[in-house]
Amino acid sequence: MNHEISVVLPFFNAENTLKRAIESILNQRYLDFELLLVDNLSTDGSIQIARKFASEDKRIRLLKESKPGVANAMNCGLQNSRGSVVARMDADDVSSPNRLEKQLQFLRENPDIGLVGSTVRYFPHNKNTVGFKRFVRWVNSFCSPVQIELNRFVEIPVVNPTIMFRREIFEKYGGCIHGDFPEDYEMQLRYLETGIKMAKIEEPLLEWHDYTTRLTRTDERYSTDAFFKVKARYFKKWSEKNNPFHPVIWVWGAGRKTRQRAKLLEKEGLSIEGFIDVVKSKTSVKKVLHFEEIPNSRRMFVVSLVTNPGAGQQIKEFLKKRNYIEGEDFILMG
Repeated sequence: MNHEISVVLPFFNAENTLKRAIESILNQRYLDFELLLVDNLSTDGSIQIARKFASEDKRIRLLKESKPGVANAMNCGLQNSRGSVVARMDADDVSSPNRLEKQLQFLRENPDIGLVGSTVRYFPHNKNTVGFKRFVRWVNSFCSPVQIELNRFVEIPVVNPTIMFRREIFEKYGGCIHGDFPEDYEMQLRYLETGIKMAKIEEPLLEWHDYTTRLTRTDERYSTDAFFKVKARYFKKWSEKNNPFHPVIWVWGAGRKTRQRAKLLEKEGLSIEGFIDVVKSKTSVKKVLHFEEIPNSRRMFVVSLVTNPGAGQQIKEFLKKRNYIEGEDFILMG
């Protein structure tokens, strides 16, 4: 029997949280779904939990993926899915009872949108949460397709376990690609690059639980450098279409770390004309403009690589006062 929604839930050694995650899907108000539980080489009691649920509910199918990694597990689920739309779920999170219903309704009412997520309610389970809290505030602050497109190079613009997307997107552009980068971020950048429009429902439809075991904390593919490498690759593609001065750019930020990241842009074929900073003597490698020397007229394309909290918003406001248009004259990558 085919269902309208396929929910793909990969799991690896999640015996402490899997039951709660599965129940949050089974308790959905919308009932026409299949739940694909994908075991990714678990060695704890997760498989027994999954088997029990699968034996009690015909909507559940239990799959095994022998290649390690969440990308392989996700692709296993995608390839075995039958629904016209696919929803993502993580084994340590909790979906609100109205999540599937609201997201499916949104896609029905907005045929131009290919992927929809939601805001999240954040639940930390460790002490090192400052960065994650800052990210959650940021990612919850925008929901429209235009805002998602403009923010794509700052961080992943849609929290991955909230996403629901049309099946034809996966069939046309593929699922997760395994590599030395954050696969979920790469997939979103790839879909956006092809013109897929994304949106978020401005309601927290997922409890996002942050454990010390979460991949974003333990896997080097989610390091800052790994994120920036995949950003640089897709920014090059974006610049070709949107930067009127391509491949020439000006980089806002002349500090050592910023210059290191700027080199990754150069490796992708971008040409850095110079740097913009609050201190002109930051480097002698290239020309440095004091930020107040930026001309009012649109004579350059600016890429902000500054990562200090709040700096991106300040840079955006300053450039807009100089008549620069985000997405046409500048972009934030910090």
